Amino acid sequence: MNDIDVGRILNDMQRLVREAQSGAVQSDAAVPQSFSELLETSVERVNEMQVSAAQAAEAFEKGATEATLPEVMIALQKANLSFQAMTEVRNRLVSAYQDIMNMPI
Repeated sequence: MNDIDVGRILNDMQRLVREAQSGAVQSDAAVPQSFSELLETSVERVNEMQVSAAQAAEAFEKGATEATLPEVMIALQKANLSFQAMTEVRNRLVSAYQDIMNMPI
């Protein structure tokens, strides 16, 4: 049976809770200056998560010892969730655009 580093996962969860409560999520990237840069950065992050999850799954399929099933499943779920969130943001933006275009002048 694979060993799961529960302590590391618990620490990550506690860190995320603290960041969410403080409202200050740490970011490695520079703060975007415009809305278009914010969207571009968000799409790039989602893409990176998708690529990372696919690479982890491929490594697990090839039998790499560093890729465990729980870590691969977590990476895939994170990538899926971020993609669903990005899709919802896109849907809301399209809806807002349509509402604005349908406003009488």
